[in-house]
Amino acid sequence: MNTLMLLAQVAANITDSLATVNPVLTPVSAPAEMNMLDMAVKGGWIMIILGVFSIAVFYILFERIYMIRKAGKDDPMFMDKIKDYILSGEIKSAINYCRTMNTPSARMIEKGISRLGRPVNDVQVAIENVGNLEVTKLEKGLTVMATISGGAPMLGFLGTVTGMVRAFYEMANAGNNIDITLLSGGIYEAMITTVGGLIVGIIAMFAYNYLVSLVDGVVNKMESKTMAFMDLLNEPVKK
Repeated sequence: MNTLMLLAQVAANITDSLATVNPVLTPVSAPAEMNMLDMAVKGGWIMIILGVFSIAVFYILFERIYMIRKAGKDDPMFMDKIKDYILSGEIKSAINYCRTMNTPSARMIEKGISRLGRPVNDVQVAIENVGNLEVTKLEKGLTVMATISGGAPMLGFLGTVTGMVRAFYEMANAGNNIDITLLSGGIYEAMITTVGGLIVGIIAMFAYNYLVSLVDGVVNKMESKTMAFMDLLNEPVKK
């Protein structure tokens, strides 16, 4: 009987020892994750301007892609039909056909057809003037995008400077009671505006170069149509 009591007491002591060595762990809450909206808010007022810049970039990008691709669509038999109309003396039909196509190349050729009978140099100058106007229309908005691609990173760096100035200002006012939480707001603003400015600037730069390449493709088509039309005017008359 005494042996059983002794064993029970030893078991109780062992249980107490294990409880002391391995205390019950309380669950630790996971740190809160920061989403993009929280980061933008901590970036301050500069992030609002960068947000407006990003909206402008995407609007110009998609609007220009639609307009440039629309301008680049052309009938592969366009110049053959124009040649047939001119050689057969159907000048009005050729002009109406150009108006139906409603593309930069067609408007250039229409202007050239309307100048038939004048010196070749006058016809070429008229076509080139229309071509310059059409290229200007195609490049609409690209200057804004180029400005954003260079200005957005600079604006982000401005946010970096203002954020660090605010952090050091709060540090100076805190005196000996410096706390990391006092500096977090300025540091957040400094880092986030830099990231935001670089992101917007990089997107704008790639979008600008892409649109320029699309414009160059349309311009090449316009030049080829112009050369074909001028060759048509310079062809010797068959007897």
